[in-house]
Amino acid sequence: MDRPTLLQPDEIEEALAELPGWSYLAGKLHRTYRFADFVHAFGFMATAAIVIQVMNHHPEWTNVYSQVTVDLSTHDAGGVTVLDVELAGKLEKIARKMLA
Repeated sequence: MDRPTLLQPDEIEEALAELPGWSYLAGKLHRTYRFADFVHAFGFMATAAIVIQVMNHHPEWTNVYSQVTVDLSTHDAGGVTVLDVELAGKLEKIARKMLA
């Protein structure tokens, strides 16, 4: 499968306009989610893991109690691509259900 090419800075900014809470930090799309408790944070990660595996595009993420921090980049492309933007959008949809 061909990997997508890097997004240009203006394309990243355009994508971020559609991804509330996300930023561009250290060459990656970055977001920290704060859930009600550990169970909700872990539930988000478990639900997202299925989507992530189907996409075969795995994030760098950490969990500390009720907080999940996500960094997205396409390592074999050397930065942010459409795959990262797509995954960020899917994570937002999952998080909205967990934060409701």
